[in-house]
Amino acid sequence: MKLKLLIIAILIITSCKHKNKTAESSDIAKKEASSDTNLSDFELEVYDYNGFEKFLNKKNDKIYVINFWATWCAPCVKELPYFEKLNSQYRNKNVEVILVSLDFPHLYESKLKPFIKERKLESKVIALDDPDMDTWIPKVSKDWSGAIPATIIYRNDDRKFFEVSFTYKELETEVKYFLN
Repeated sequence: MKLKLLIIAILIITSCKHKNKTAESSDIAKKEASSDTNLSDFELEVYDYNGFEKFLNKKNDKIYVINFWATWCAPCVKELPYFEKLNSQYRNKNVEVILVSLDFPHLYESKLKPFIKERKLESKVIALDDPDMDTWIPKVSKDWSGAIPATIIYRNDDRKFFEVSFTYKELETEVKYFLN
């Protein structure tokens, strides 16, 4: 089992694409900010898949843009400013951007939280910590190989899945599809 998880983790790390193109509270594990004074003023929300699933199924006529990324994925980091720009420009148009970090849990304090702080990310950032990837990846999308970056854009039951790295123009075009 440990070997299988190691192989899956290695596959996810090496599959980072360079192509441009309802849960109980017990399911939610909130990690407190570190004692480091620079990071003590924010809390990283950490979910297992059961806790995270509610973000994939909201039915309130809002458009959700959910991006799966990690600090170690260069194409993911490259496209983050586009999601931030989208969040800023479409915030008042009923669009919510959620950045779902797939960073390793032991790196939340030393890598992920400083990254969020340094980049001044204003979109909602959460961490998904569920080692049973074989189970939850196909629940996110049957078309997802597990590679990142990956993005779901949806409103109610209308959804699109992308396993690509976006430019801002491409991302905005996809969001406009849901606005019309």
